[in-house]
Amino acid sequence: VSLAVAAIPEGLAAVVTILLSIGVTKMAKRNAVIRKLTAVETLGCTQVICSDKTGTLTQNRMTLVKVFDGCETLPITGGAPDSALALIRLATLCTDGTVQVIDGAEKHLGDPTETAIVAAALKNGMPKDQLTAEHPRLGEIPFDSDRKLMTTINLIHGQQVVIVKGAPDILLERCVSGDLKAAAAANEAMARDALRVLALGYKTIDEMPMDCRPEELEQGLTFGGLLGMIDPPRPEVTASIKECDTAGIRTVMITGDHVVTASAIAKELGILHDESEAITGAELAKLSDDELYERIRQYRVYARVTPSDKIRIVKAWQRAGEIVAMTGDGVNDAPALKAADIGCAMGITGTDVAKGAADMTLTDDNFATIVTAVKEGRGIYDNIRKAVHFLLSCNLGEIVTVFLAMLIWRESPLLPIQLLWINLVTDSLPALALGMEPVEYDIMTRKPRKKTESIFSGGLGLTAILQGLMIGLLTLAAYFIGSRVFIPAGGAPNIPLGESMAFAVLALSQLVHAFSVRSSHSLFRIGFHTNKYMLGAFAVSSALMLTVLLIPPLQTIFGIAPLTGAAWGVVAGLSVVPLAVMEIVKGIQALVRWSKSRKAE
Repeated sequence: VSLAVAAIPEGLAAVVTILLSIGVTKMAKRNAVIRKLTAVETLGCTQVICSDKTGTLTQNRMTLVKVFDGCETLPITGGAPDSALALIRLATLCTDGTVQVIDGAEKHLGDPTETAIVAAALKNGMPKDQLTAEHPRLGEIPFDSDRKLMTTINLIHGQQVVIVKGAPDILLERCVSGDLKAAAAANEAMARDALRVLALGYKTIDEMPMDCRPEELEQGLTFGGLLGMIDPPRPEVTASIKECDTAGIRTVMITGDHVVTASAIAKELGILHDESEAITGAELAKLSDDELYERIRQYRVYARVTPSDKIRIVKAWQRAGEIVAMTGDGVNDAPALKAADIGCAMGITGTDVAKGAADMTLTDDNFATIVTAVKEGRGIYDNIRKAVHFLLSCNLGEIVTVFLAMLIWRESPLLPIQLLWINLVTDSLPALALGMEPVEYDIMTRKPRKKTESIFSGGLGLTAILQGLMIGLLTLAAYFIGSRVFIPAGGAPNIPLGESMAFAVLALSQLVHAFSVRSSHSLFRIGFHTNKYMLGAFAVSSALMLTVLLIPPLQTIFGIAPLTGAAWGVVAGLSVVPLAVMEIVKGIQALVRWSKSRKAE
């Protein structure tokens, strides 16, 4: 019965579940809401992060700064000339976003690209409400991510005017008049300056169509101009991308922006190093799935992509054996979020459909939060490994103690109730405290682990066995000293004293051993006091053990014999051996690592 109790880690399942729950709570406080517990483990394996640009890598604070009026590019930050104002007026009529001024502060409602136009109009004395009242909307074709255009029909000076705004490369193809070569050159120049560019076209129709169809209304346009907006990168993202590179995680930008604009931002953030690493949606469409799979590692920026392109990119990376995290916010992004190993929905701009399909929601829409979540995921998995390592090494110590004692003396050195007490009380609290261990300082310098990698990889299984053997032998030594040494000459073995000393050494050595399991680095390096939960668990478990060992009614229940001063001295000496041995081993390992690094240099 004692051997059966020793072999079963009663607290393991509960400890692992509790640690995952604690990890999810910690992530929620860092703006990453996890919907599935299993996603925590997958986060630690992430090898590729496919991120949207706008709002995730950038601040999503669009500001209209330049306008190409058909002849020249004009800055509008210090006040717009008349030709630019005419363009801004038309563009504002073709928007659904609004800007409200509340207590002197602007509140933008809607797509940031549209609200940037509306805000520019407002600053130049053209409130949108006034413009729409003067030039009412008669019809519209909403923006579509496949068309990349939005169209309205407004009554302007008694004429029905079709206003179309959208991606320059798409809209310029629909224009039949205007200086299109100059427009293309201006578009390239603005994009190189990391501006997001929208083009505007218009035409007059004689009568309202019965059905507003894009193939009719969005053709034969007169080119009106270009609007260049800046969306500055988030200041914290550059450092996060560097951290990803160090951690062996590849960052990929996926955006609907022009390839030149996307490349400029990607270079500024440190994602893109060469122009050949950028590809457009049109070029992507020409590649078969097999060709994309073969070339997937060549690209860091995907521009002008559609939602269906995102699924192809995710599946190509997965086919290459990578664990992929994917961000998205729209309804059309839901399939890609579902296909990714970790789907990350935007909490601010994301739709309910996207959030429902995702494994994680970023409440601040920030790329840095993904990196923080990956770091926490690695830390949580690390802590679970530590807890499993601790519990299994302790249980192996118990098995070794009972099994060898039965073979050598045909005696059980531990009673079943004593083993249950150790497994449920003195083991579980330190195991939970290991789950609260701070993320190790070097965790983001390690390469991502493979999803199929065993929890016992990296020699953890062998280490647990050796440590369990050490704890078992120390417990047997205590049993031998108590039952065979601390007796009068020629006296019979003192089994109760041996059991009591074995019980004390087994429990206390495991509590000391928990400090060794905290890190592969020396305790002197990470600090004894960096995990207050471990100190609390050690204090509470030690106090519970001492009550059993010292209070007479509990001594009777647990079969404890009173310990002499000499017995306590032996118990104390044997209990600290695991910590001393592991510190020596860690010191040797550190010297070996240092020696290898010196040779590499």
